[in-house]
Amino acid sequence: MTFAIQEILDFLPHRYPFLLIDRVVEFEPTKRLAAIKNVTINEPFFQGHFPGHPIMPGVLVVEAMAQAGAIIMLAEIADRDKKLIVFTGIERAKFRQSVTPGDQLRIEVDVLSFRSRAGRIEGRAFVDGKLACEATLTCMVVPRAREKQAPPAEEAAE
Repeated sequence: MTFAIQEILDFLPHRYPFLLIDRVVEFEPTKRLAAIKNVTINEPFFQGHFPGHPIMPGVLVVEAMAQAGAIIMLAEIADRDKKLIVFTGIERAKFRQSVTPGDQLRIEVDVLSFRSRAGRIEGRAFVDGKLACEATLTCMVVPRAREKQAPPAEEAAE
């Protein structure tokens, strides 16, 4: 199963300039997903990272893996339009090679554990078949809308 950009937008709340998945090319529900991120010189972070030697920040490569993992979890949630998947941990992150403009980043994530409110994935990102980054990520499901806070006691008494 594959997803084009419009279907990805139905799953993820991220939008430009922070949506880091262009296409899902393989999807096995609750198990694994492979996605593509086309890296272009037009990315806003290249203006400052680094002038004259553009490199995609490693944290954004990890974020792309997290977004791919979020699609796996959100695919199983009936009311996904009311939920967010947020990072709770990054372990064993290793950066093996730089990602630069013109590269096509292939992101592969495998589910290590999956529950209705939390998950753990193993992520890998490749450029031209070579491992660029790997990490183990944990996340949790939270409501998309913030719950309304009760006013402080002194305001409620007035």
